Amino acid sequence: MADTQIVTRFAPSPTGYLHIGGARTALFNWLYARGRGGKFLLRIEDTDRERSTPEATAAIFAAMEWLGLDYDDEAVSQFDRADRHREVARAMLASGAAYKCFSTQDEIEAFREAARAEGRSTLFQSPWRDADPATHPDAPYAIRVKAPREGKTVIHDAVQGDVTFGNDQLDDMIVLRSDGNPTYMLAVVVDDHDMGVTHVIRGDDHLNNAARQKLVYDAMGWDVPVFAHIPLIHGPDGKKLSKRHGAAGVEEYRALGYPASAMRNYLARLGWSHGDDEVFTDAQAIEWFDISGIGKGAARLDFKKLDHVSGQHIQMTDPETLISQLQDYLDATSQPALTETQVKALLPALEFTRTGAKTLPQLLEKSHFALASRPLDRDEKAEAALDDVSRSILMELTPQLQTASWMRDDLEAILNATAEAHGVKFGKLAAPLRAALAGRAQSPSVFDMMLTLGRDETIARLQDASK
Repeated sequence: MADTQIVTRFAPSPTGYLHIGGARTALFNWLYARGRGGKFLLRIEDTDRERSTPEATAAIFAAMEWLGLDYDDEAVSQFDRADRHREVARAMLASGAAYKCFSTQDEIEAFREAARAEGRSTLFQSPWRDADPATHPDAPYAIRVKAPREGKTVIHDAVQGDVTFGNDQLDDMIVLRSDGNPTYMLAVVVDDHDMGVTHVIRGDDHLNNAARQKLVYDAMGWDVPVFAHIPLIHGPDGKKLSKRHGAAGVEEYRALGYPASAMRNYLARLGWSHGDDEVFTDAQAIEWFDISGIGKGAARLDFKKLDHVSGQHIQMTDPETLISQLQDYLDATSQPALTETQVKALLPALEFTRTGAKTLPQLLEKSHFALASRPLDRDEKAEAALDDVSRSILMELTPQLQTASWMRDDLEAILNATAEAHGVKFGKLAAPLRAALAGRAQSPSVFDMMLTLGRDETIARLQDASK
């Protein structure tokens, strides 16, 4: 396999939103392929027609696009390949690796009830496995693969190591149902083979499936791909991740305002590590990622770590890209987009408003002063800071600011002198200034705001607040 191009795949079922665990699986496959000049493919496993929906399929595409996990070639629909799956089932039948089973559901259930009563294995053993074709009735039949009855099946797993299954625990699984529909277990193997998949990186809840799927590879004489079964993600309490732990779907994290780059970084660290590195770029993740760095234990979701990583990415991202991320967040949460005027005002403000912001909504709130237009809608605490004394001081400032050089040192000197003249510390003057300039009791530095807003807008806002 050394000379073969690496091909990985992500194969979600479109039965709901893209789970955060699925997103991490997609990311690991993407990183592994991208770091080795390989291909990363997407297959929609939509054979369950009752539960698969177009809306869920669209949500998967949208989540993949937002996460920036680009895939090669066209996305494959498993359902559309049903004829190929049937072809393989019949090829297995023709080679003797599979057989026709005419047992009905009632007969299978009767077998299991008797097995339970006698205390033996309930794995169904079909009476048709070695039956003479001359005895076959003219009736519907399923096609079952002939599983070995003795010995062991070993799965060489790149994460879990060698995993051994007793063949007495493997049943003659159905590959084609009596209604002519292929089973999921067959379809997965056929699709992976036909798509040239070399590495199957997926959740360890599929580990037991690997032993059964190997039956199909062996029956067809196909190369078995490298299996890498990764531990699932647990909640902070160590239990399987679910809605009760908070956001479980990718779209929810998007709506909470985490940048996609931060999500990629954080998800990469859930169950994989590269030394002690916690915060890194996509380029570093692609260069560093390897299956050998995946741990065997379940990873735990930690929102504090996610917030930390998110804050670091907001700091690392250039202002133009941040604007794009903010627009995406506003669109995802059905809020009005930033106008050209707002973007122009926001760009210089981002240099200091990004400090300490953990999410995009926090960044928008810290940047509120640059986005707001006159007259400002002041919050309750800001309004309270504008008493009669404060308003009169702001009025005094206006003529001085009109002739100021509009350099930080000059502005600091004017404001400090004004505070001193009124026998108060600058902090006492800062509260009404924040209220006037931002409409908020909490805001960035008044000097940063004044320098960003410029002389005319600053004076206009002070005059509004003085009335």
